Amino acid sequence: MALTLAAPPRPARLLRRAGGVVRERPSLLAAATVLLVCVPTGEKDVAAAVHVTAADLASLALVALTAVNLLRGRTPAIGRTDALRFGAIVLAAAVATIGSIDPATSLTGFVRLTQVFVLVPAAVLCALRDRTDQRLVLGSFVIAALIQGVVGAHQFLTGTGASYTGRPIRAVGTFGALDIMAMSSVVSYGLLAALALAVAERGPGGDARLRRSLFAVAAFLAFPLAVSFSRGSWIATAAAATVLLLRADARLAVRSAVLGTAAAVVLVGGLGLGGSGVTARLSSIGSVSEAPDQSVSDRYDLWATAGRIWQDHPVSGAGPKAFQQLRDSHAPLRLSSGSDAADATIGFQREPLLSPHNMYFLVLSEQGLIGIAAYGMLFLGLLLGCLRSARGPGLAALALLTWVLVDFLYADIGGTTTVLTSIVLGLAAHAGRPARPGGDRATLEAGA
Repeated sequence: MALTLAAPPRPARLLRRAGGVVRERPSLLAAATVLLVCVPTGEKDVAAAVHVTAADLASLALVALTAVNLLRGRTPAIGRTDALRFGAIVLAAAVATIGSIDPATSLTGFVRLTQVFVLVPAAVLCALRDRTDQRLVLGSFVIAALIQGVVGAHQFLTGTGASYTGRPIRAVGTFGALDIMAMSSVVSYGLLAALALAVAERGPGGDARLRRSLFAVAAFLAFPLAVSFSRGSWIATAAAATVLLLRADARLAVRSAVLGTAAAVVLVGGLGLGGSGVTARLSSIGSVSEAPDQSVSDRYDLWATAGRIWQDHPVSGAGPKAFQQLRDSHAPLRLSSGSDAADATIGFQREPLLSPHNMYFLVLSEQGLIGIAAYGMLFLGLLLGCLRSARGPGLAALALLTWVLVDFLYADIGGTTTVLTSIVLGLAAHAGRPARPGGDRATLEAGA
């Protein structure tokens, strides 16, 4: 009796099947965008006008698929409120570009701003159709953080990371010393997503094993975050975690604070894991106003520079990407020419300071009062929406958005992980949507 073996699927057939799955669940592209951030891009020229990464390409594929679905009526149109918020960002960037000191250079900035703050967040908003979509995207944040956390912890323990106080112990993940903040950002996002998802599993109907696993993941990620030696990420994560836990359960927030402090004492004080570096870095946070170190002093000078640029261009700003052109003519003489970066791959380099390291000052200097009003409307609207509906996955959106808004006080867009900001804004926009009786949102919240 002859046996007939089925022929393996052809590559074209597999691609068609994969395309069909993605069309039915576009959130897969949003999750892929998060995961592709982990793909090493090599050492980049930070002064180049445009950097295109695999994550950027995935985000643009999501935008294209969303546009096709909107044209075919497969995806509901964005509501008036969201359209107004995103439209204001486009309008402000367009006005600033038209009135720019260098419209040709500002045009690339206009495209980037539209991608990061409008197109990708709107596409994510349309892609999140049910609770599964939300968990899929949040899960991708957790997986990406675990990848970077494992690499970063290995770098610290083996002394193969970026230079910190003359030793190669700073955890930078797969991003390298020229993108020093990227790993801590990814790990922070994953820690908050894991914590929020774990909190959502509390109570009747929750999965106890999943809850314990997610808490364990969050606890592990605290270590690579600590040895990233990023004060900004520490502050933003602490603020976001506090908002998350207080919004979920005040008693849980107190217990978590006690347990977290005890764990830090054991790991840092007892076992000595990163103790001296972490302690010194923590103590420096309290001296940023009285005796700031060089990096903090430079940041203050960059903020003052942005303020001077805004005074010369108060209404519509100097134009996207104009800060780096006007920096030297408006900066105080004591401003450093750049920050130090070193690891085994690049050796020692000076990285130029091309932005004010504060998103709000960057918008003010480059897009003026029109821009700051547009961004203020977007950020405040998303935050209030998340606070009204912070349950289940919406709690994660609140925490992630809080992290972004706090981080923007001493950082701005730029680098490989910028596209993750877009995903967070999309999650926040979805969380803030008003509940519709009998609709998907009502079903989501009922199960939270």
